Amino acid sequence: MQLINSQAFIKLIQISSISKGSCLAKRNEFLTFNLKISQLKKADTLILETLFNLMQAKKLVVLFLLFFVINVGGLLAQDRFFRIEAKNGDSAAGLIKRYNLDVSDCNLSQFFKINKLKSNAGLLIGKKYYLPILIFDYNGKSIRTTLGIDNWEKAVEIKKYNERLLKRKLRTKSIAASNILWVPYHELGCDRTFSPTTEQMTDIKPADQPKEEKVVENKPEKIEPVKPSTTSPEVLLAGQNKSNGYRKFPIFGKKNEHIPLIDNSLKGKIYYIVSGHGGPDPGALGKKNNTRLCEDEYAYDVGLRLCRNLIEHGATVYMIIRDPNDGLRDELYLDCDRDEYCWGNKTIPLNQKKRLKQRADAVNDLYQANLNNGIKDQTLVTIHIDSQSKASRADVFFYHYPKSKSSKKLALKIHQTFKEKYAKYRPNGEYHGSVTGRDLYMLRYTDPTAVFIELGNIRNAHDQKRFIYQTNREALAKWLYEGLTKK
Repeated sequence: MQLINSQAFIKLIQISSISKGSCLAKRNEFLTFNLKISQLKKADTLILETLFNLMQAKKLVVLFLLFFVINVGGLLAQDRFFRIEAKNGDSAAGLIKRYNLDVSDCNLSQFFKINKLKSNAGLLIGKKYYLPILIFDYNGKSIRTTLGIDNWEKAVEIKKYNERLLKRKLRTKSIAASNILWVPYHELGCDRTFSPTTEQMTDIKPADQPKEEKVVENKPEKIEPVKPSTTSPEVLLAGQNKSNGYRKFPIFGKKNEHIPLIDNSLKGKIYYIVSGHGGPDPGALGKKNNTRLCEDEYAYDVGLRLCRNLIEHGATVYMIIRDPNDGLRDELYLDCDRDEYCWGNKTIPLNQKKRLKQRADAVNDLYQANLNNGIKDQTLVTIHIDSQSKASRADVFFYHYPKSKSSKKLALKIHQTFKEKYAKYRPNGEYHGSVTGRDLYMLRYTDPTAVFIELGNIRNAHDQKRFIYQTNREALAKWLYEGLTKK
């Protein structure tokens, strides 16, 4: 497969006496769409050479352009994109993040467009998908001459991008060794941003919205996880079993560590709460008022509030992902830190598969131990926040394991609770959350009845209100509790 050299292409246009403005337009179109000709037939090659000679004499310019449109123009809309096979647990946002493409919203939008997917579509395991990474044949000289650009800073960024992916072994060879250049879509094509249409929605209104202040983002420090004591997690403290009064659970923080036992309606029931990502992986990233929003922090806070609600009614609860010092937080902007760890005092790995296996193993080991003690009523709740294009608004939605009737029944039960709550508290009563079967790692490889919850789109300004306000996080946790315990 050959790529037309960009400089040769520009020269052809210049010879054909096309105006300077049109020349630049064609040049930009070429760069953006990565024009390619794949093994032209011999007849086509002869025609092209003949036309080139005629053009040198400034003849038949119109004929050349007609040939160009008919034989080559159709290729303009076919970008040469990198392709990857979806693995277990992969999502569109996850792939975008893994390949360092989450710096621009248009990359995620373009992913859905080039794969002809809806903006909330899941990925099928084993199917190959195009990533918004343009592939160019490197000319062996420089990135600028390969792409036909003058922007030195852009060329440096593209070079660094290729080096980062090589270091992470997402590329097997360097640019020079392979003569292949990878270019993130946003570097050349963000003028073609795809914005999916979404229904207009109204979010949960907090009781008292504090005035937002502009906060300058600080880079998070690298902090080694603090190893907690194995003698005092909340599950062991639940053994206090006071019929009234307060019990002490340090995981909720000094201010909130004393939790009342309201009743024993959930006695004998076990819940495992897994908030997404954590440790070295902040998960999906959003931004509000120049402040970074990290998925793992908000998912953890909602999960911790759910944990408190369950404990108040006598349930035994395991917070599988834990933070030694966060506790319940009421701030708008939760600091993005790296000190979370997995149950069993284990450091969370960066590798996604290892990370998921670690937490699934922790849940399964506890499940089996509790099952051996005769406890069958065990439930797993995994909490995440989705990442889509900024324009995409989404209500809370749920995934269940397709082959598990109990998983689907649980997801539908919580979904019904949210429908009822939105009908009561939303001005227009509309709720667009969904229940879908997904073959996700934490649904497939865990033993308890499991549900996977997405709290909205962290990039959408409207959805952000759902979790940045403490009152809304508390409402989410309460509604999840009611859905989980609904008869």
